[in-house]
Amino acid sequence: MAASLVKTIAALTAAWIAGLAQAANEAPAHAQRVVTLGGTVTEIVYALDQGDRLVGDDVSSLYPEAATKLPRVGYYRAVPVEGVLALDPDLILASEQSGPPAALARLKDIGVPVEIISDKPSVESLNKRIRQIGNALGVPERSEQLIKSVDAALREVQGLPESHLRAVLLMNRTGTPQGAGSDTAASLVLELSGLINVLADQKGYKPVSAEALSALAPQVIVVPRMALEANGGMEKLRAMPGVALTPAATNHCIVVLDDLLALGTGPRLPQAIRTLKEMPCVARQG
Repeated sequence: MAASLVKTIAALTAAWIAGLAQAANEAPAHAQRVVTLGGTVTEIVYALDQGDRLVGDDVSSLYPEAATKLPRVGYYRAVPVEGVLALDPDLILASEQSGPPAALARLKDIGVPVEIISDKPSVESLNKRIRQIGNALGVPERSEQLIKSVDAALREVQGLPESHLRAVLLMNRTGTPQGAGSDTAASLVLELSGLINVLADQKGYKPVSAEALSALAPQVIVVPRMALEANGGMEKLRAMPGVALTPAATNHCIVVLDDLLALGTGPRLPQAIRTLKEMPCVARQG
């Protein structure tokens, strides 16, 4: 009987400890010190009118401007545990692409609630992301309103004429231009804009040589603004080997988009699509 009592107490203790751990890692709906990891995650928090609950974000959080004024915790793919903890968060909203996994696991082990947010390049993932964040922040009604608003805007812009021009998104962060292949947010933006991604047969971001770019002959080149500015601006880009001989350069159809519009599937996705569809050079060639 004594042995049975000991086993019962041990089981109850284990259940109690497990309950405490689970409670510690559940997202508190009324969290007031929230840290976001991932640019579109941050953008959605603001779109839900919950920006005043943020105490920090990462360097990919570029929109709205208020997000750039918050304390930064590095880059969401290389999360610094100490930097996050220094902000004393009561909730972390992290893109599923955040990492390394050990850093997120440590934050959870310490007892900070970490909500992993869907972050795939699809409209379905965007809707799921909005809903997850709204639920985590205790504003599910507001998230449903935002989803309806984004969906309505998408239907409107998808009704605009499509050009079906050959296009590529290029960025240069390492000295070698990289192009956006399939399964990227950039490719999704191109496709929803009625453009043909010339790198759709490749997955992810791939280096693109001058010879390959000339052979692909894109009629539209899309570049993220920050990457363009970091590499000398438009004139330098137009003069690059490979770019200079493309129809896009010849017809002055190099389109600059804000980084999150070009590289993130966020609530402003309809704006990115409209921008590309209504560019004069795109409409003229189409």
